[in-house]
Amino acid sequence: MEPVTSRGRSDAPTVRDVARLAGVGVGTVSRVLNRSSYVSEQACARVHKAIEELGYRRSESARSLSLGRSQAIGVVAPFFTSPSVIERLRGAVERLAVRGYDVVLFSVQTPEQRAEAFRDFALHDRVDGLLLISIPLSDGDVAALERHRLRAVLIDARHPALAHVVVDDVRGGEIAAEHLLAKGHRRIGFVGGAPVNAFEFTSSEGRLKGLRRTVARAGIERGNVIPQRGRYGHEEASALATKLLNRDNPPTAVFAASDIQAIGVLEAASTLGLRVPDDLALIGFDDIEMAAVIGLTTVRQPLFESGAKGIDLLLGAIEGGDRRAVREVQPLTLVERRTT
Repeated sequence: MEPVTSRGRSDAPTVRDVARLAGVGVGTVSRVLNRSSYVSEQACARVHKAIEELGYRRSESARSLSLGRSQAIGVVAPFFTSPSVIERLRGAVERLAVRGYDVVLFSVQTPEQRAEAFRDFALHDRVDGLLLISIPLSDGDVAALERHRLRAVLIDARHPALAHVVVDDVRGGEIAAEHLLAKGHRRIGFVGGAPVNAFEFTSSEGRLKGLRRTVARAGIERGNVIPQRGRYGHEEASALATKLLNRDNPPTAVFAASDIQAIGVLEAASTLGLRVPDDLALIGFDDIEMAAVIGLTTVRQPLFESGAKGIDLLLGAIEGGDRRAVREVQPLTLVERRTT
């Protein structure tokens, strides 16, 4: 084994120094640094020991050049302040950190901003792929990604040409309806998103469809499901719920398409002097952290896990060439708390 020469403070150790001390080749050190599976446990342990002894720090710019990738993933979402998006982002970021990737965030509020984000990522080689959260894509959008050779995975959105991680929103509506019917409610309000907006969200409509389908199966007339739809947010939901609860024959229960909207319904009920759940039962959707704090019954979807799974699919396409349009459907569960 060749001796490792002593170094001054300004003379940083190199990959060759690590290889000499570990008694392996430079290629083996490179494979260990890039987390390749083609290195024995013994060699891997020697390399890590040498790295620690030398205080070696890898050059990420050099690594990116050697791999031919930027080692960064772009995450695009419409509302980075939304608790559900934050939880998905947390899952994605933790998975990327383990895999040695950086994150570039891009918030979009309009279709124009979405197109700008695609151009920016593609033209400047800033990212190796895109994770898009709650942003449905048109065929034209997908064609643009193909032209720019950008791999993409969707979360909470679908396209037949792309891998996507979703839940069965219709089934989610059925779960909420089954719970409320079991509690004896026969007149149920719904507070959700508008069916047409800049990004054409469909999750709220699917949940309403599941609610209606289950109520119909129970032999209850369609008119006993009373929807109110508008923009996303607890303030808008509070206004919608106020209209709903001020009707001559108001519902005895409300299903909100998200926990944030359920919080708006709670505010409206409090303002109107209604007791929850005595005067009004309430169920949300998502199971964000605040839901447990306020005792909200909700349909839980695995938000953190969906972010991590989306990254697994995306890196599988980038590193392993797996370009299948995988459809990952995650499980839903009812979490019963004080509001029902």
